[in-house]
This record gives sequence, C-alpha cells and structure tokens, in this order.
Amino acid sequence: MPEDNAKSGAADKTKKTDQQADLDPNSINVKIYSPFKIYFDGPAKSISAENDTGPFDILPKHHNFMTLLNAGEVTVVREGGEQKYRIARGIMHVKKNQVIVFLDV
Repeated sequence: MPEDNAKSGAADKTKKTDQQADLDPNSINVKIYSPFKIYFDGPAKSISAENDTGPFDILPKHHNFMTLLNAGEVTVVREGGEQKYRIARGIMHVKKNQVIVFLDV
C-alpha cells in the first residue's frame, strides 16, 4: 500500500507543476484580503508597496520574500490598468509567482 500512496503523491506533484506551467509566465497571481473581505484575487503584471526600507515592486519570477507593509498604498498593475488600495498595515508573502497580502493584521 505505501507504494500506491507514493505514486499518487508523485501524480499530485506533477499536476501542480502542470497547473503552474499553464500560467502566463509574464504574470503573477495576487490575492489581497483582510479577515472579512477579499479586495483582489487574480493575475497581475506587478504589485507595488512600501516597507521600512522604502517602496518596492514585485514582478514575475521574484525570489521568495516576506515583509511587513507600511501604511500607504498597494498598487496592482494589470492588463487593463492599475488598481490602488489604501492600507493601514499588512504582511506580504511572495512564493513561486504567488503574492498574498494580508491586511489589518
């Protein structure tokens, strides 16, 4: 039986890799939310914010990254333009072209 589990685990890893390959290599998946509301969930060309060292941008294929966000704006750039969100504070986590911004934490 353990062999069957190992095989299904390998299949799951292949499935995840295939899903990642289907994503546009020139975009990142961004999710911005607070405990009670989702502000943004979708693909973007970039996301900009500010931490204690200053303003920064996250582009596709950015290295893994985690930071506390300062009060200000988070800007999401998409195909059709940009969307800005005013924040009091937040946490940003970047991993494998996925950007998650937790607000009001």
